[in-house]
Amino acid sequence: MNQQQDQLATLHEIRNIMSRSSRFISLSGLSGVAAGVSALLGAAVVKWYLVTHQINYTQSLGRNLTSESVLFMAAVAVLVFILALCSATYFTARNARRTNHQVWDSKTERMLVNLFIPLAAGGVFCAVLLYHNLLYLVAPVMLVFYGLSLLNASKYTLNEIRYLGLSEIILGLLSSFFLGYGLLAWTVGFGVLHIVYGTLMYFRYER
Repeated sequence: MNQQQDQLATLHEIRNIMSRSSRFISLSGLSGVAAGVSALLGAAVVKWYLVTHQINYTQSLGRNLTSESVLFMAAVAVLVFILALCSATYFTARNARRTNHQVWDSKTERMLVNLFIPLAAGGVFCAVLLYHNLLYLVAPVMLVFYGLSLLNASKYTLNEIRYLGLSEIILGLLSSFFLGYGLLAWTVGFGVLHIVYGTLMYFRYER
């Protein structure tokens, strides 16, 4: 009986080693926290802008936004994305050095390709929505496509990314039924969920 258990344990260990060798495992939980904080700051700036210009997004669903307001909100979203990308690169590279893993290899390339294909498609679709003045759908669509990107990339990195992606998809679909709360859903999805996920991953893998 003990010999059979030892054999099963050995097979399980071999399976884990093979899985780790084919996945990008240097992703840092702190990058998720930093991305979440960036999103919260971005949401706070947008909220300040709406209040300052006396724009009630919940009631108007963005229909009374001027082109300048749309450009401002788009610029904030792009800035949040850049900050999140830079922080992810920094913390992941630091974690890779700490664990003696390569930052860039075939595993990294596969993960990024599978991440950015749905992400790019979502970005183009959001641009189409802006072009047709369907601003109230932009936040839900961003969440859904981002969740699909994470789900697609989870095959090549930590399994927990899959659950974050599913959470983003569910939140995006729900917010598409409650259009007046798009900004709140965006804040929860890109801010709160990232911080919760990043914190859990940090204490699970990096502490």
